[in-house]
Amino acid sequence: MLSRCGRRLLQVLGLSFPLLTRRPLILCPHRLMKPLVVFVLGGPGAGKGTQCTRIVEEMDQTMATNAQKNKFLIDGFPRNQDNLQGWNKTMDGEADVAFVLFFDCNNEICVERCLERGKSSGRSDDNRESLEKRIQTYLQSTKPIIDLYEEMGKVKKIDASKSVDEVFDEVVKIFDKEG
Repeated sequence: MLSRCGRRLLQVLGLSFPLLTRRPLILCPHRLMKPLVVFVLGGPGAGKGTQCTRIVEEMDQTMATNAQKNKFLIDGFPRNQDNLQGWNKTMDGEADVAFVLFFDCNNEICVERCLERGKSSGRSDDNRESLEKRIQTYLQSTKPIIDLYEEMGKVKKIDASKSVDEVFDEVVKIFDKEG
């Protein structure tokens, strides 16, 4: 049975089990600390999904251990002020944000990546017109959230313009350092 805070975290995220573990998690409320969360943010095409998938594939044992320790990785959240307010209202005192893993990449590289992905992904929003709107939404809605966490000293910034392998090497260093 999940702890009250664990159930609440999963309810907020719309999940039935902790992200990235692929396994149900049984938690004992009297034995665990508050969940520790890492938000993964960046613009469209910055590599959030690619890197989260890689973390699952190559750090599966580490992530499973972290889930058992009540640590969660949340891809693409909070995207805007409403998401953040909902998180704060629901999870205040229930979970702590360890840090924001911010994949920083210039807009043109992001657009080119998404256009390339669109050739085979079938995603209807991987076209230049949609991407320009998505980038504007990111700049107006998500970037201020990243800036807010940066003011709190909770942003771990990665140069996401590098290759997938180079970016992943930086991800691993951050997780090794942060535990």
